[in-house]
Amino acid sequence: MSKCERVTGENLECVCHCIKMMACLQLWTVAFVTLAVSLTVAGESVPPAAAAEHLGPAQIVRKESHPVLSRQKRDWLWNIYSVEEERPTPVPFKFGELRSSQESQVKRFALEGEGANSIFTVNAAGHLFVTKPLDREEKSVYHLTARIYDGNNRLIEDSGEFVILVLDINDNIPIFPQIYNGSIMERSKIGTQVVQVTAIDADDTNTANGALKYTLTQAGDRSAFEINSMTGMITSRLDSLDRETRSQYVVVVQAQDMRGMVTGNTATTSVTITIGDINDNIASFTRRVYELQVPENHKLNEKVGILELLDRDELQNKEPIFTIPQPFNSLFDIEHSPRKDGNLMLKQALDYETKSSYSFNLHVREDNLQSPADNKDSAITKAQVNIRVLDIDEPPLFSKPVYSFNVLEEMIMSNIGVVTAKDPDKENKSIRYSIQNKDCPIGINPITGQLSTLRKLDRELEATHRFQVKAQEQPSGLESFVNVDILVGDINDNEPELDADEIYVCENDMAGTVIGTVRATDKDIQRTDFSFYLDKPSANFSLVDNRNNTADIKVIQGKFSLDDPWDYSLDVGINDPPKKSVTRLPIKVCRCDARRVHTQCKAAAQRMGVSVHALIAILLCILTILVIVILIVMRKRYQKNSLALMKNSSEIHEQLVTYDEEGGGEMDTNGYDVSILTSARHDGSMLRHPDHHPHPALYAMVQKPHPQSSPAACNGDMAVMIEAKKDEADHDRDGIPYDTLHIYGYEGPESLAGSLSSLQSSSTGSNVDYDFLNDWGPRFRPLAELYGVDGPDCYHPY
Repeated sequence: MSKCERVTGENLECVCHCIKMMACLQLWTVAFVTLAVSLTVAGESVPPAAAAEHLGPAQIVRKESHPVLSRQKRDWLWNIYSVEEERPTPVPFKFGELRSSQESQVKRFALEGEGANSIFTVNAAGHLFVTKPLDREEKSVYHLTARIYDGNNRLIEDSGEFVILVLDINDNIPIFPQIYNGSIMERSKIGTQVVQVTAIDADDTNTANGALKYTLTQAGDRSAFEINSMTGMITSRLDSLDRETRSQYVVVVQAQDMRGMVTGNTATTSVTITIGDINDNIASFTRRVYELQVPENHKLNEKVGILELLDRDELQNKEPIFTIPQPFNSLFDIEHSPRKDGNLMLKQALDYETKSSYSFNLHVREDNLQSPADNKDSAITKAQVNIRVLDIDEPPLFSKPVYSFNVLEEMIMSNIGVVTAKDPDKENKSIRYSIQNKDCPIGINPITGQLSTLRKLDRELEATHRFQVKAQEQPSGLESFVNVDILVGDINDNEPELDADEIYVCENDMAGTVIGTVRATDKDIQRTDFSFYLDKPSANFSLVDNRNNTADIKVIQGKFSLDDPWDYSLDVGINDPPKKSVTRLPIKVCRCDARRVHTQCKAAAQRMGVSVHALIAILLCILTILVIVILIVMRKRYQKNSLALMKNSSEIHEQLVTYDEEGGGEMDTNGYDVSILTSARHDGSMLRHPDHHPHPALYAMVQKPHPQSSPAACNGDMAVMIEAKKDEADHDRDGIPYDTLHIYGYEGPESLAGSLSSLQSSSTGSNVDYDFLNDWGPRFRPLAELYGVDGPDCYHPY
């Protein structure tokens, strides 16, 4: 048994000496803790073999930050125990013993609390055992309560609390929880903080197991930076960092526990440090001489050329300032390009014929520059710019950008003004002028550019005439255009017009009463003094000129009445030399109240004049209406006569056969409208001859047989008669073509009774005289004509 194993509660110095000797327990931080209760281990109560194996840490009495636990009985002789974490426990490991002053009566110990009877056990002798390895990082303190019972299971010592501390060992390595990157501006001072790195160690930070030390390893670049071994803050160790030389560094940080001892665990991480840019380089011309060419017609405020600059700083720190000497700064200017080079801009128009080249020195500088500049000895801050102007065939140049002339209206002027243009080139070609607008009332001399009026102008219709004049180099060259404004001046060419409100006279108006005021207007813009007069004198009213372009109407004699059968009016004349006008002004008669407010008026007759054109239009309308009415009446009368004639004409038909239809025999007679044959009989629509007189249609016409004209028919030769009818139809150009030919005038020679056709019957073949039918009235007259005696040369339709 060692010296520490034999320590008693009174020997505190020996306890401290044992703490220093046992490096595995690492209990240096508890040297300042006051012990509350001494721990006594009875060596004789433990077998020698068990004492040699288990005794040790259980004898250490310590007080940490835990509150002091007071005993309920002063017979307890223990308070705090400690167990080393991760200690293998193939068999339960004894780490302490429970004792009481009434030790002889003890028969059984009972444990309660965290891990009681599972992780921690106690035997009948009061020995404490741990049954499995403990992990301080998982749980570092256990709180338990103990009781003592005698053989009769009677409580001897009431509950007393004690603490079991899990002692830390170095079983965890440091870990960097994230990736670290840093940045620092170039030319920063020594000691400027860059970034702080922090590693995490799960071991007890109050012991050397969790105490970390940071260092920069040789795997990274340690030339420009250093690190605080305790805090992990990386700082610069140089004040000459230059981004243009080196813009990035990579350092490797190592964290080691055990305060950096060789036996400690380590972890490393890489830290990328970016060097930020500042404006410590001046912009420099890439050339000492810039040769540029620009045409003389180059547009203003557009780029002529690019003056490139070299600046090793980043773009946001490239701020060149250009200086152009006089007088060239009035012709040229410098603007920054997107890359902050110099764009040479044109401010004034160039003229090759005036000056063909320019040369000047250009300077560049920078504000907010960190002096001294890194390239102060090599930068080119002055360059020569040579500009050569190129000759271009330019269009004619007018002497003015806009021309304006004045012309009086209603006048023809041969010399309004002159528009001039010239060729700016050395050739000085001749110019020809023309006006683009074909409807322009202004003409131009194509050689001299002199303007003249082609017709009189009217200011009231159009006060300003604007047009373009084209100037073109001859014979066929470039052309230019200019706007010309012709301002039409006013003359007194409009008649004055009467302007008056409603004029009325009250029944009770007395002589001298002003019943209204009239004014005059004029479309002319000239100031005019109008004078008023009565063109015809009036017995009731007078007109008084106020000499201010107004006139008052006064009553000469009163007693007006609404029952008066006549109307009142005045012929007011307005004189505007050389123009004058006369206007009839109606005056109403009204019944008024005491304040001369009319309550009832009699409208005056409006005797307004009508123009000749209006009268002609009215007469034409009346004449047109009259002609239309006459035509309608004539048409109605003609239709009435036609209907009457149709009623008086005979309506004869035996059968009507339509085109392209099979005959139906006698049953077809009831299927046709007889009025069609009747109308065709009268108007001759079925057959028109060149003489324009109505004739019967060819196939509706049936003639009575004449022996002289058709002997073959009388002899019964049916075929000869049919051929004759066909030939007649073929040679009749006015006839309507039909596909069938029907003959009703022949019954055949074999019949003993002869023909039964009514069309072929006549008075000569009948013993009855049908002329008496004419006496029966108009309705029987067509029947009398059919069956009456015909003359030898009579030709009657139907």
